[in-house]
Amino acid sequence: MAGYKYSKSALQVLERSVIPFVVFQRLADRIVPLVISAGFCDLFAHTREEALALLNHDMYMNVHPDDKDRLLAEVNRFISEGGSLNIVYRLKTEKRKDDMIVHVQGERLVAEDGTHLTIVWFTSEGFYSANSVDHNGLARSFNALLREETMIRKSSYDGLTGLPNMANFFKLADAARIRKKALIYCDFCGLTGFNRKNGYAEGDKLIQAFAELLVAYFGKESCCRIAQDNFAVYTDADGLEAKLEKLFEDCHSLNGENSLPVRAGIYVDDNPQLEIGVACDRAKMACNVHRNSYVSIYEYFTEKLQEKDAVRQYILDNLDRALQEKWIKAYLQPIVRAVNEKVCDVEALARWVDPENGVLSPASFIPVLEDAGLIYKLDLYMLDRVLEIIKLQIDAGFNVIPHSINLSRSDFDACDIVEEIRKRVDASGVDRNKITIEITESVLGNDLVFMKEQVERFRKLGFPVWMDDFGSGYSSMDVLQSIQFDLIKFDMSFMKKYDEGGNARVILTELMRMATSLGVDTVCEGVETASQVRFLQEIGCSKLQGYYYSKPIALQTFLEMDQKNALIENENPKESDYYESIGRVNLFDLGVIASGDDNALQRSFNTVPIAVLEINGDKARYLRSNRSYQLFTKRFFNYDISNDPLDLKNPEGAKWSNYLSEVKQCCKSGNSIFFDGKASDGFVFHFFARRLHVNPVTGATAVAMAVLSVSEPDEKTTYADIAQSLAADYYNLFVIDLDSDEYTEYSSRIGVEELSIVRRGKDFFASAKRDTMTRIYEEDRAPFLALFTKENVLRDLDRQGVFTTTYRLIDTGTPMYVNMKITRLRGGNRLILGVSIIDAHMKQLEEDKKLRQERISLGRIAALSPDYIVLYTIDPVTGHYIQYNASKEYESFGLAKQGDDFFGDVVRDAPKAIAPDDIERHLRIFTKDNMLREIREHGLFIHKYRLLLGGKTVPAGLKATLIRESDGEKIILGVTIEEG
Repeated sequence: MAGYKYSKSALQVLERSVIPFVVFQRLADRIVPLVISAGFCDLFAHTREEALALLNHDMYMNVHPDDKDRLLAEVNRFISEGGSLNIVYRLKTEKRKDDMIVHVQGERLVAEDGTHLTIVWFTSEGFYSANSVDHNGLARSFNALLREETMIRKSSYDGLTGLPNMANFFKLADAARIRKKALIYCDFCGLTGFNRKNGYAEGDKLIQAFAELLVAYFGKESCCRIAQDNFAVYTDADGLEAKLEKLFEDCHSLNGENSLPVRAGIYVDDNPQLEIGVACDRAKMACNVHRNSYVSIYEYFTEKLQEKDAVRQYILDNLDRALQEKWIKAYLQPIVRAVNEKVCDVEALARWVDPENGVLSPASFIPVLEDAGLIYKLDLYMLDRVLEIIKLQIDAGFNVIPHSINLSRSDFDACDIVEEIRKRVDASGVDRNKITIEITESVLGNDLVFMKEQVERFRKLGFPVWMDDFGSGYSSMDVLQSIQFDLIKFDMSFMKKYDEGGNARVILTELMRMATSLGVDTVCEGVETASQVRFLQEIGCSKLQGYYYSKPIALQTFLEMDQKNALIENENPKESDYYESIGRVNLFDLGVIASGDDNALQRSFNTVPIAVLEINGDKARYLRSNRSYQLFTKRFFNYDISNDPLDLKNPEGAKWSNYLSEVKQCCKSGNSIFFDGKASDGFVFHFFARRLHVNPVTGATAVAMAVLSVSEPDEKTTYADIAQSLAADYYNLFVIDLDSDEYTEYSSRIGVEELSIVRRGKDFFASAKRDTMTRIYEEDRAPFLALFTKENVLRDLDRQGVFTTTYRLIDTGTPMYVNMKITRLRGGNRLILGVSIIDAHMKQLEEDKKLRQERISLGRIAALSPDYIVLYTIDPVTGHYIQYNASKEYESFGLAKQGDDFFGDVVRDAPKAIAPDDIERHLRIFTKDNMLREIREHGLFIHKYRLLLGGKTVPAGLKATLIRESDGEKIILGVTIEEG
């Protein structure tokens, strides 16, 4: 539709009118001003251009906030329904602090060509004062009217969003109830954490932005802010799902994308007799189905939810009674150490034994209490029961092991749960390390920064903290990178997929390896078969939990089983560290060896044979082994490692004695070793052994053993041969992993052809820096630290394939020259660093260098007058200089001993040393260009001037020449006192 145009003469008449009015035309979805009278511009103190811009872009910009929604609603009604416009509102003005009371009236009219136009005229009724008395009677009446309207509006609309409040919304929704309508209940996911992170002002901005989004989709009078971040909408049921999906997308962009997911519950209003408040409750019930989700999602109300709600109400009504009368019992499920299959931990699980309804499933009451914010009562109650159980065990003479309790996210909002637990545990007299805190992965993901702080508080207080249900959500890896846990508990879903084989086992194997690398213990839930136990033991799972060992049992059952000796034996706490170190060895970890040779080992086994052996005097037994190691012992020794422990004194054990003597040496020294063994058929085995731990109770030693390779009878070179060759040439060898920055150091004693691992560590370059201060000769420390950085090493390797440097060690008490050489290893991002002794050679080079230096020094001095009072060497390219042999008189000038801009410093320091009358001439002559030109033309630069010595002017002379040294040309400059 084209815009209506007045004739030029008619437009001039209308625009000159002193009556404040505006003529509008509706074009498509816009209201366009056609005429703005002079009276309108005068009334509101605008130029016509300012008025036009205001009316075109935001004509409500200066309207009082309490009046804006009412004015908008009336104008929209006038536009859509017709009739008359008649409303009073307040408008901010620039010239007065009080708001102008504006009376607006409007009518529709039809132009001669049939175009529909609207004329709106404006009258000032005085100024609104919230407190003072206005002496104008009409203004006073309008003031009272506006205050009344404002109070009514505030009682019916939400102050933050401008949406109808709950009572008003229920009236509006009830009046609009027809078939095919739906009530939606919306709630942000994680606003508490959002406010904690960003502040409440930012949270309010997000709530306001979401309210505006709801209005854009459903209309203002159809929306309501119930409370906090809870909203309700009454709208058409048709097409609702598509509309919600689009709303969820738009919600992501709110508040500059600093937003949150939204969950929604939908109740289809097919029963007009149902109270609107009950309908809203049902929508909320559907919304709460996904209360632990952190994605935008919606859910419909069903009758099944109604049944659940009845159970929910019963739980809430009877919680306090259940706690007081101890209907809720602490059931105990053992957690077994994979290595020794003894109970090392116990998890306490809540069971509601109701006198009316029987046993209630945890899934039926825990979510209800979490949603109601009452779960903290249950969790603290469970802590009290666990403390009672531990004290009972102490009195009964049990080996007391840690008991774990589960915490919910809402515990941390309801109270300072960390402090509450600390107080109760300390009051009980139970050690803090006997109470383990289990926190589920889903709890952590909603507010990672806050939860990290709480986990750190627990751990600093001495409470172990486990991540429960690892792998059940989407944020597992993010959480592990951010928060340090003592143990990861794998969700039982891994065991449910175990029998599927293939990928499930590979994934679990790699996750165990990751946990081992992080130095974190592991538990796998849901263990039900012997096959699962063997698999988990092989891949290095520390602890096992499931019905294979025991279902959760009541305390009374636990005591009865103890009387019948039917309980699994508890682990001795003094041996826990010993068995933990054994359990962390991943028997599928190929990191212990990097070999790409096609030898008999690879033809026989698809995994490096690895086992953990325990040595105790003349007895040896295998604590753990992978399938490849079991096949290895069976094939080459016809020995089943599941047999009783080896007795090295009997014939069966004797054939192992050669190997085990090496292992016993490893136990004694604590060093990792490589060694060889030979079978009767000529096969040669290349072993690696590393001591893990010593049992503080029995004195037994655990050793990890790996079969690195198996050589055919005709193969000559062994790992021992290689080790001896390396030991002959290198004093130290380091293998450095650049990805993890971990390293292994191999060392040999001087004069002994043996190479053994002396230590492993992390952060190699930081470790090298620490070693520098104790192992490197003092004079060499600073230059070594400056040169030996990760950046310099990698730069030289990229440029020339090798990094080398020479320095002196003091390991033997006297300085000893060594040479360091670094190259890259094939396969993986690793380096090998060798340190070889070159002491005799370097001492000869040092003598030769001293002789050359003496000749250079004599040449420098001979080139100058012998009566110099100072000597300088200057790099003509860089300007770097060093001062030598300055006399006391010259030192009194306080000039720099060295620097990087000799001629610039001359200009700066001239007033300190040069006679004032000579400064200008001195600086004109004494420049680098003049000096070098004179030297190249005549071989010498000579300059006469006067110095200020002891307050007197003294004649001085300056001579300079160029000499060539090993590192390039140098200017030699000397200053002498001239005799008058």
